[in-house]
Amino acid sequence: MSQSRHVPVMLQRCLDLLAPALEGPGPVVVDCTLGLGGHSEALLERFPEARLVALDRDKEALRLAGERLAPYGERATLVHAVYDELPEVLDKLGIRRVQGVLFDLGVSSMQLDEADRGFAYAQDAPLDMRMDQTTGVSAAEVLNTYPPGELVRILRAYGEEKQAKRIVAAIVREREKEPFSNSARLVELIRDALPQAAKRTGGNPAKRTFQALRIEVNGELAVLERAVPAAVEALDVGGRIAVLSYHSLEDRLVKQVFAAGAATTAPPGLPVVPERYQPRLKLLTRGAELPTEEEIAENRRAAPARLRGAQRIRESVE
Repeated sequence: MSQSRHVPVMLQRCLDLLAPALEGPGPVVVDCTLGLGGHSEALLERFPEARLVALDRDKEALRLAGERLAPYGERATLVHAVYDELPEVLDKLGIRRVQGVLFDLGVSSMQLDEADRGFAYAQDAPLDMRMDQTTGVSAAEVLNTYPPGELVRILRAYGEEKQAKRIVAAIVREREKEPFSNSARLVELIRDALPQAAKRTGGNPAKRTFQALRIEVNGELAVLERAVPAAVEALDVGGRIAVLSYHSLEDRLVKQVFAAGAATTAPPGLPVVPERYQPRLKLLTRGAELPTEEEIAENRRAAPARLRGAQRIRESVE
């Protein structure tokens, strides 16, 4: 796959949001979701003083991004890690605080485009979906072994799939005949299980189920729940964080962390709010910012993106 095809979503806006924190001398910026390195390359290019630390759980992504970022030499440190491991990564590198953090929570295009990884419902492939293929259970194992109630919960919670019960009933019936191994059989089963009306809305009917499986297989929401507060904690005062999410569950989680940081924690009725109760974050976006129509026309993957930014405005006081 050619790397030029991967257009990072809302790239300019992300850079502008982080810029005030990265224009000083020797800032450290963390790209928590390296992918093919599009955002990382742009950060190194735009902020010539900055040092980049970039994380990815996918070894193939690290290899490709490493080639792309090689011209920047020592300025780029690439680490094989899941983004909730950020505190350990910074600790190992001897970095106490950072000035900028970026998350782009879209699955890297490479993973969606690689047929043999089983992310895509448009091609037949083994049902794997692990971003780090050296560890964890595959999507096939989830389908073949999870109890029906658990599968329904996953499809509803992570895929926002209204027809979860129907789909799971069909999965359970079919897996007894023969375990699932490939994506085409699952796509076909979902098509057959859905009532006509449900097939007429919103693209491929398998999309929501595939999203749900991917989130479950990679523990994405649990990882994000740990990662965003950890990233806020790693920010220096004046440091900034930008998070791009692609579905309402992720966006809600980011919104909650930012809102909590931007709120005062004082008991009501205090005439003067002591320092330790003051907000730690200032919100940089009003609600979530959306991509422009031009951007969506250029890059259809940008359509569901939601961008939120915040700035650390004071130290935590215990």
